[in-house]
Amino acid sequence: MASSGITADAKKNKRTFWKRNADKVPGSIKPVYGAKHPPSEAMIQASLGNVDQGKNRNKRTDSFTDFDNSTVDAWDDKEDDLMLMGLSVDEKLPQVNETTEDVNQHHVAVSAVSSTSDQKDVQPPSPVSPGVGGPGVGIRQTVVREPPKPIAPIRIPNMPLPDREVTKLHKFGQLLSGPNTDLEELRKVSWSGIPNAVRPSAWKILLGYLPTNIERRQITLERKRAEYFGFIDQYFETRHELTHKDTYRQIHIDIPRTNPLMPLFHQPKVHEIFERILYIWAIRHPASGYVQGMNDLVTPFFVVFLSEYVDDTGTTLDNFDLSKLEEEKLGFIEADSFWCLSKLLDGIQDNYTFAQPGIQLKVTALRELVRRIDARLHNHLEKQNVEYLQFAFRWMNNLLMREIPLKCTIRLWDTYMSEGDGFANFHLYVCAALLVRFSERTQAQRDFHGILLFLQNLPTKDWGNEQIGMMVAEAYRWKFMFADAPKHLNTLKN
Repeated sequence: MASSGITADAKKNKRTFWKRNADKVPGSIKPVYGAKHPPSEAMIQASLGNVDQGKNRNKRTDSFTDFDNSTVDAWDDKEDDLMLMGLSVDEKLPQVNETTEDVNQHHVAVSAVSSTSDQKDVQPPSPVSPGVGGPGVGIRQTVVREPPKPIAPIRIPNMPLPDREVTKLHKFGQLLSGPNTDLEELRKVSWSGIPNAVRPSAWKILLGYLPTNIERRQITLERKRAEYFGFIDQYFETRHELTHKDTYRQIHIDIPRTNPLMPLFHQPKVHEIFERILYIWAIRHPASGYVQGMNDLVTPFFVVFLSEYVDDTGTTLDNFDLSKLEEEKLGFIEADSFWCLSKLLDGIQDNYTFAQPGIQLKVTALRELVRRIDARLHNHLEKQNVEYLQFAFRWMNNLLMREIPLKCTIRLWDTYMSEGDGFANFHLYVCAALLVRFSERTQAQRDFHGILLFLQNLPTKDWGNEQIGMMVAEAYRWKFMFADAPKHLNTLKN
């Protein structure tokens, strides 16, 4: 009697355990959606279909069979395959023969049509336009979807490239044209330099201006560009007000000094673009406002994004006439330059707040780093009473833009953007590598004025990618050696 009672209780508990619950079913997997991973339209249609089937759910009996049907185990697949393989060959043979005959007839028909229409162009069926309705056609097409296209097509330069550059360009093309760009992989391949043809798109993604998902890039561009010109309509007219006229006046004075040896920046149209970019940024960042030197930081972005709309026919951008470019494209260049400048300055904004404490700390760190790397050079500067702030302030404030040619700055920024914190931290080691590179020639200067004159006019006008590559490699070596040492930048006792 006791055993029968236990059996009855066990059966009751078993039925209770396998009681079907629409919200919690063991073994079922429910997707979790969010802002970054919205449900696909196929999932939405499936969920709508489940609503219609909700009426029939109550008719199902609660049993282990329902649970078993709602889950799929890895070993069940093999059993199903064995069962299918066990079907009789005689049952399948008529179906195979019938299918083979249909295929043969289709090929004969296609061959006959192609032989009689050699001079006619066979056009593929055109896809149904999403905006055009018709019998049996919905307003929104979700079944047939065109593959996503990259925002900026990759232009292969007309000039011959070495095999290594072609391979690198192909690698970038695969990364940027895929549905989701691998950001870490993009940083790895960008560290040693980005090809000119893909640099505009790569910079926008590395800075976080554009998303890694290719389908969201065009929407993001349109929204951010419209937002920037909304700022212009809202704020630019205030430049003549008493509160802001000093800011605008300083911007207006500094812009003609930007790259004075490059005719591109002498054009009034460029001055107007730079004025709007810098004034809008200053108005939206009152903690720092505009600081002299920011005008230089716009130029790499402007030149890189300008190259996106100029045909690569061997013509340099130094003398490019902006009047040849459409106003719409100039607007794109201006807006993109503004947002990328904002991304850059957000990471080093303490360089431009009151008393510029970020620069003060970096110059002090440079002094202690050089003392450990090159003691002879450091002692020579100390002996001649040369303060690091007297020559390195400009290096930090302008990110070496006054020390190396613009093309070298663009190449250097490829590495900075690949480092993640390159503008804030890696730049320190680049400055140390630059100073140590000219250590012997600096020590050859025997007085205070000679040293400062040399360090403020370094002989780098003929530099190219090779010299920048060597300098960033040396900077990476110093970073690898000292970045993890907790006291390597602390003040040492003499």
